[in-house]
Amino acid sequence: MRKIGGKESAIAVAIDIRDRESIRKALREAIAAFGGLDIIVNTAAIFPSSSDGKITDDQWGVTLDINVTANHRLMQEAAAILKLQDLNASVVLVSSANAIVPKHGSEAYDVSKAAVNHLVREFAISLAPRIRVNGISPATVVKGSTMFPRDRVIASLKKYNIAFDEAATDDALRSTLAEFYARRTLTHQPIEPADCAAAILFLAGPQARCTSGHLIPVDGGLTEAFLR
Repeated sequence: MRKIGGKESAIAVAIDIRDRESIRKALREAIAAFGGLDIIVNTAAIFPSSSDGKITDDQWGVTLDINVTANHRLMQEAAAILKLQDLNASVVLVSSANAIVPKHGSEAYDVSKAAVNHLVREFAISLAPRIRVNGISPATVVKGSTMFPRDRVIASLKKYNIAFDEAATDDALRSTLAEFYARRTLTHQPIEPADCAAAILFLAGPQARCTSGHLIPVDGGLTEAFLR
């Protein structure tokens, strides 16, 4: 970002969204650097997994804490500042197509993202009219995702009986899986980080000034996720 906008255009601050003081510190540093808050985007989430496919109570709790409750903490802390500013601002949370498309073995993640969907609507109401709150719902993003380490990619390829070379690079294996997911959509296009970023930028910016409380699908045309 500094290469694009100059060295003063960006800072990096460590943040643990499970901890309110960490959130407050990060927000204070952003305000100190840039003078205030205009846009907040949260993409942090986890997908729990295990070798036997069973999720423990602890894993369930951590997933809901990071994927849902942490969003609530972040929104509460940011809202206090945004209301004091009394300026137009926008928030974009990242949900998932899984929020409305149930799948075997991903109950914790799917339920957490369904809760994020409703959290978007709740905060859109409570923070109106100055602050718009929206979200995006991507289908599976394999490219560049830390949720897809090599072992999970291989497990998914085996699950769907997709042929692959054990010696292939991580990127090659991810591409094979991404192409499989893409074939299940209407556009046959793998969902990439840039696709999600474009939707986030639209919702966060002035082009979407009349949109709040909604989620934009970024799923390549996943018929199972059509609005009903």
